[in-house]
Amino acid sequence: MTESRKDKRQGARYRIRKTISGTAETPRLAVYRSNKQIYAQLIDDNAGTTIAAASSADKSIANKKVNKSEKAKLVGTLLGEKAKEAGVETVKFDRGGFLYHGRIKSLADAARESGLKF
Repeated sequence: MTESRKDKRQGARYRIRKTISGTAETPRLAVYRSNKQIYAQLIDDNAGTTIAAASSADKSIANKKVNKSEKAKLVGTLLGEKAKEAGVETVKFDRGGFLYHGRIKSLADAARESGLKF
């Protein structure tokens, strides 16, 4: 029986999460992409807390008339700024089972440009 796209993404997500775990010093940068929005957060898996989060649904980003890739860049930049405020410099990137392409890549590149190392 063939797997659906959702099942394939979940399998990839589980394989990624087996090896990646965030700490307070190097949190996990988790990305989720829906059809309309993109969400990113820095997670300390040891404590089970979110250090910083940003999404394209934030008022500062949602009001801008740009395409989805540009919004992903804005989310990456905003998350980088919030990470600096929280004192985070290095992260582990968790693409959430999505291909490192398009909006996911745009967000990652913008986060790197804003000072995050991964």
